[in-house]
Amino acid sequence: MIKVERPNCRRLADMVNGIVCRFVALALFVLASPAGAGSLPEPTEKPILVVSGLIGTTNRDGMAVFDRPMLEALGMVSFTTATPWYKEKVTFEGVPLARLMERLEARGETLTATALNDYTGEIPMDDVRNRKVILALKRDGAYMPVSDKGPLFIVYDFDHDPEANRQKYFGRSVWQVARLTVK
Repeated sequence: MIKVERPNCRRLADMVNGIVCRFVALALFVLASPAGAGSLPEPTEKPILVVSGLIGTTNRDGMAVFDRPMLEALGMVSFTTATPWYKEKVTFEGVPLARLMERLEARGETLTATALNDYTGEIPMDDVRNRKVILALKRDGAYMPVSDKGPLFIVYDFDHDPEANRQKYFGRSVWQVARLTVK
């Protein structure tokens, strides 16, 4: 006589539950991730930056509006470099522009930075992707006031990128940044 074994129903149910749990966890992760979100939270403090243009992630009328805590939440990095604007080397801390553009699903080739006084500078997206360039919020550990290039300053790591230590890149280092437009 041939003996036929019945599958262990409890073990099969546990396997199915495990697969379902993993699928649900993956779905929640994808929905919560920046690429799957499509929107940002609203600022809870005074906004300091508006990003518009060819972006896929927004929070207000097709734009992305940020307060300081929202920018800091993207992850800060720092570097120390000499600049043409300060006598001594300075330590800047801020959000890598590449990370900000990735979070916003930017699709353009150029980034226009506009200062509080309407001065503008054009930054190729190749710089954003291939150079160490940040949107600095702090200089030497302190938030930068408007009276000293704040609240936001686009800075290249001039000391570690000799090619960027030229007038062309100094002109792209816009201070008192209020708006970014992706084109």
